Amino acid sequence: MSTETPPQETEPVNAFWRLVPEPSLDVVRRWGWASVVANIGIVVTGGLVRLTGSGLGCPTWPQCTDESYVPHAALGIHGAIEFGNRMLGFVVAVIAICTWLVVMRYRPIRRDLRRLATAAALGVPLQAVIGGISVLTGLNPWIVSAHFLVSPVIITLTVSMMRRSRTSPYPHTPPVVRALATASVVAVWLTVALGTLVTGAGPHSGDPDTGRNGFDEELISQLHADFVFGLLGITIALVIATRVTATSRTLRKLAAWLLAMELLQGAVGFTQYFTGLPWGLVLIHMFFAGLLIALVTAVYAERGTPAT
Repeated sequence: MSTETPPQETEPVNAFWRLVPEPSLDVVRRWGWASVVANIGIVVTGGLVRLTGSGLGCPTWPQCTDESYVPHAALGIHGAIEFGNRMLGFVVAVIAICTWLVVMRYRPIRRDLRRLATAAALGVPLQAVIGGISVLTGLNPWIVSAHFLVSPVIITLTVSMMRRSRTSPYPHTPPVVRALATASVVAVWLTVALGTLVTGAGPHSGDPDTGRNGFDEELISQLHADFVFGLLGITIALVIATRVTATSRTLRKLAAWLLAMELLQGAVGFTQYFTGLPWGLVLIHMFFAGLLIALVTAVYAERGTPAT
């Protein structure tokens, strides 16, 4: 993904787009922030669904029950929690549509922003469908993992869009910093993906009768921890490299924040593991995962252009 600012284009505005006020890049970024916040929110509420055993609180999809789109009293608190998560999904969809509209209306045309906003918007119905399949398959742990991972993808696309909406040119960055920034992205995504496998092997399945993915819980947790240590090593190297080379101040700050978030996330992860996975700590761990994805994406986007 190139970080160079692409050439801008102009084209006539048709009658439909005239209905949408022409936004500034600040407006584009505000809607981008709203999308990031909403998607981190859906990660947290989705975690609450699973951690409270409410995954089948609405036992079918797209309706809540065979007779109604809303839960009834017999479904109890589990139905309310699952239905609340579904309703937040509509909020995420509205924000994604509004973000797409302002990007499409922005002039001069930025095709790079349009591609990112379109991909993020399409991720919302994809996530809804995968979520529906997870319900219809009785919370198959592999499908639940895929359902979760869509949110980090949308966060990545949206943060990339916001970073690319900058008007100032990107700085030249030494190859070692660019390589470490790229490695940190790969390491974060591998760690998060392994985290979903740990979840799929663990006790918080979303419903007491749901099967697990078959991995040995202790073994997959150890592998996840190994990747965490590897990620920390890469990020420490990145922080040092940004301090001893001609790197932008923004990238130095972002790298430091990334390392701080990883240390905090690691502390929560180890604490939850050795205290029997209390659901409150697991929920915080999921919240931090969303922040970690946003931060590492910002680091990657800020890595600049190759130094000459």
